[in-house]
Order: sequence, then structure tokens, then C-alpha cells
Amino acid sequence: MRNLKRSCLISALSAAMTGQVFAADMVTELGKAEGQVSIVAWPGYIERGETMENFDWVTKFEQATGCSVQVKTANTSDEMVALMNEGGFDLVTASGDASLRLIAGKRVQPVNIDLIPSWDTVDDRLKDAPWHTVDGVHYGTPYMWGPNVLMYNTEAFKEPPTSWSVVFEETTLGDGKSNKGRVQAYDGPIHVADAANYLMHHQPELGIKSPYELNDDQYKAALDLLRQQRKLVSRYWHDAFIQMDDFKNEGVVASGSWPFQVNLLAGEKFPIASTIPVEGATGWADTTMMHVDSENPNCAYLWMEHTLSSNLQSDLSVWFGANPSVPAACTDGRGMQTAEGCTTNGMDDFKKIKFWQTPVSKCASQEQCVPYYRWVSDYIGVIGGR
Repeated sequence: MRNLKRSCLISALSAAMTGQVFAADMVTELGKAEGQVSIVAWPGYIERGETMENFDWVTKFEQATGCSVQVKTANTSDEMVALMNEGGFDLVTASGDASLRLIAGKRVQPVNIDLIPSWDTVDDRLKDAPWHTVDGVHYGTPYMWGPNVLMYNTEAFKEPPTSWSVVFEETTLGDGKSNKGRVQAYDGPIHVADAANYLMHHQPELGIKSPYELNDDQYKAALDLLRQQRKLVSRYWHDAFIQMDDFKNEGVVASGSWPFQVNLLAGEKFPIASTIPVEGATGWADTTMMHVDSENPNCAYLWMEHTLSSNLQSDLSVWFGANPSVPAACTDGRGMQTAEGCTTNGMDDFKKIKFWQTPVSKCASQEQCVPYYRWVSDYIGVIGGR
């Protein structure tokens, strides 16, 4: 069933990426709140105090607006695209490897920034970011951004790992044991970019300029590295909580991960830390985007405005280990975050992160690149041992 779903997704993605970017009519004024808003979101992005009491940015919004917040968690960008294609949702917190597909596939509508009073507080580096702005039209509101970190068990590593090689190549770790069967990899085609990022550093002769823009030879090298990694991987993860359980109970000691898992495990006093190795890292800049057929546009706009409030941005930044899209959230004291905390999360490393984006055949760095639908089908093959 899983492979059938992915096969259907390949067709949908291929069609979406060949579609034309459009500009539908945008909302020009707000009316009465409809009473609810339905959101597709990454794990940990929309909290109402159920995981930890201190982290709740839903309850007061519901009380103030009368809009009940309903959340559908998605663990990969492909899941988000599939859910938005199905419909029935108002908003999605889309990463850069999904946002342009949603625009090209006509699944999201332009956002009227004049109806979002806090727009001016958004980081200038994000306001016109190419993953949500097309031909000067905004298709979303920036939410959070950050790196994909290397999470590791400090008992297995006597010193912090300095290279992603610990998840790509068989090696003996600091505890004297092999890494084989003790590492994980992300269960999403965008992981091809992590392999390409590794090759940029270790095989410069390949000439890779961007991990999302690969010609046939570069792409083949990335797939070969992923097939090598397949022999080491105990599980391909996509559920953040299952990954945490694997680190606690299944002997996993290293994997690409999100700061969210690192923070929760460290908070439980588990021997976990994270680092960005010498090769650098891919990363995500997530955008709240509105479905083209949203049934609750007024509540959707109220939520987008709410997401830019400094205290929400501050607390979410602490909770997820990410960087706020509103820089003032680092310093104004309205939430839990501090300037030092934002520095730790990488607020000053924006230019060092290779943000997720959807690979297309017409690319900037070379004449022809391997498009995303091939990443999807080939990565299924890698996971399946082909």
C-alpha cells in the first residue's frame, strides 16, 4: 500500500511541476470568523500545552477569535503536498521543497499582506524569499527556519562528530563499535540533497554547485552514496517521536534530525547532543500557506497574523530549536527566547544553510538537472535495496 501511495504521488508531483504558476484572486477584506481553521503542520509546530504545559500558543488564540484550531500532522513535505491535493484544509506549514510545488499545482492562493498587520516585523531576508514569492506575489507567511542537524548519542561519541561520514560510511565510533545498524536516514526524497551536500565537500571534482541541482553524473554519485548508506541504516525515519524512541530504546546513535527531537531528548536528560559538521547542512524555511479552496479564510488570516506575534515566535523558537521569522522575538522579552538562544539556534548562519527547494529540470547552475519526480521514484528504490 505504501508503494502504491508513493507511485500515485510520483504522478501527482510530475503533473504539478509541469503546471504553470498562477495568480488567483486574493482576499481583499476580512469578514466574520467562521469558527474554525484546519492546518497541516510539521510535528511540534502547533502546540496547545498537551506535550508540555508551558508551550501553548493555541488556547489564547481560540479564546480571542472563536476559531477552533484543528491540526493534521505531516512528517514529510510529500505528505503535505498529498494532503493539500486532497483538500479539506485551510493552511499548511510548507517547507521549500513543497511550497513551489503547491503554487505550481494551484493548491494555494496568494496572500494579501495588507491583511496581516504584523507583516512589517518579518525578517527582511524572508519577506520576498523565492520559496513563497513568485513574480512579486506572496503565497504565504514566513513561520520558522533552521538547519537539519546531526543528532548523536554522547555515550557513543566521546567527541562531537565532525563529519556526516558517520551516517554515510561504515566506521568505528568512539565507543569502539561499528556504526552499522546504529544510524538512521530521513524517509523522504529530499534526503538525496544531503548526499549531494556531502559530495560537494568530499568529491569537488563532481562540480556540484547546489545539492538541489544535479546533472545525471552528479545524481548517480549521490544515489551510489545513498545505496552505500542503505547497508548501515537501521530505519528510515519520518516520525519524529518514533525516531526519539529509537534513540532511547533501539540502539540508534546518529542520524540527521531536527532540533525539535534534540531538545525533547535532552530535556529528558537522555545523552543527546547535535552539531553541524564540516560539510555544512541542508535546512528548511517554512511558510504558512493558504489552500486555494479554503473554507475558513477569515480564521486562516487571523491565524497567520497570530503566528507573527513576538511571544509565539519566541516560545516556538525555544521549543523547536529553530529561528523565528520575526527577529524581535529574540530580544524583546515577550517570550522565552533570548539573543543568546537565537545565536545558538543559528540566527547568524542564514547564508550557510542550503535551504530545501524542489529540484527542477531547468536549473540555474547548469544546463539540465534531474527533476524531482525522479528523486521520488529512485529514492523508493534505494530504500527498497535497489
